[in-house]
Amino acid sequence: MSKTVSGLSVKELLDTDHTLAKPAFMDVEYPWEILKLIKNLIVCIGNSLPSDEYEQIAQDTWVARDACVFDSVYLAGPAIIGHNAEIRHCAFIRGAALIGDGVVVGNSVEIKNSILFDRVQVPHYNYVGDSILGYKAHMGAGSITSNVKSDKKNVVVHINDVHIETGLRKFGAILGDRVEVGCNSVLNPGSVIGRDSMIYPTSCVRGFVPERSIFKNSGAVIDRLMEG
Repeated sequence: MSKTVSGLSVKELLDTDHTLAKPAFMDVEYPWEILKLIKNLIVCIGNSLPSDEYEQIAQDTWVARDACVFDSVYLAGPAIIGHNAEIRHCAFIRGAALIGDGVVVGNSVEIKNSILFDRVQVPHYNYVGDSILGYKAHMGAGSITSNVKSDKKNVVVHINDVHIETGLRKFGAILGDRVEVGCNSVLNPGSVIGRDSMIYPTSCVRGFVPERSIFKNSGAVIDRLMEG
């Protein structure tokens, strides 16, 4: 196996103690390798969940008994909704969604084939497809993950002068723990945002943003310690 490129490993991006999918992340080199496994992973985890904590409301669909899921939500399996999660009016959960504890999925938000770690917030008009959002990551209103290239070719992750073939035609973004994405930003296919970084509103992001950085909507990237 080739050496993992610095900045892109699971350990550098995500605290896997904050997801039911932790065991699966232990077996991969890069976090996006999980994307092709999510459907089966959810079914495997769901079938092991305690019935006194989770209710199986449909085939391959489990909801924590203390979660709040509004009546107008569309919820397709396989899916798991974690403890104290709040899934608000008209959210569209298309399936293959592992939604962690304390997550907020807002009105008209669409989610498919994604893992949201505990306490993620996607509260207003977001699209999250084929993506992984780390612990306490937050997407501002209208921000989206774009998960398919315009030429429909497989997604490549770009970091400095290194180009990593993912073998995935659909791959949105990886947000490290506590990432903040500003309103109306677009994360282009294969974007990887390091821990504790911030994306300015209305940005168009492509490639890798290092941890503890600020991505400005001019495309400039600076260390957060330099801001101010």
